[in-house]
Amino acid sequence: MAYGYFGTMRVQPGKREDVLAILLESSEGVRAAGCHAYLVGEGDDPDVICVSELWESKEAHDASLQIPETRDAIARAMPMLTGEFVGYEMTVRGGLGAP
Repeated sequence: MAYGYFGTMRVQPGKREDVLAILLESSEGVRAAGCHAYLVGEGDDPDVICVSELWESKEAHDASLQIPETRDAIARAMPMLTGEFVGYEMTVRGGLGAP
């Protein structure tokens, strides 16, 4: 069954564009790992980034965290984050775009 993840991360003041660039440049690499959708955006708060992911499975998502490009992106972004994350996992039951 497909796996979905929705989350936000708070960045250090003035670092949103830098972190967005890192997340967006690494987005193409997760397709081969089983990612069907990877959306990165911003809301009203200038220090928050929103991410929405749709994966073929939770296992595929977890395995993607071991890909060298993913690990590099995480390592580059982490110093610019505050450590404040909010996330929600779901088992996808269907809908537009669901595999």
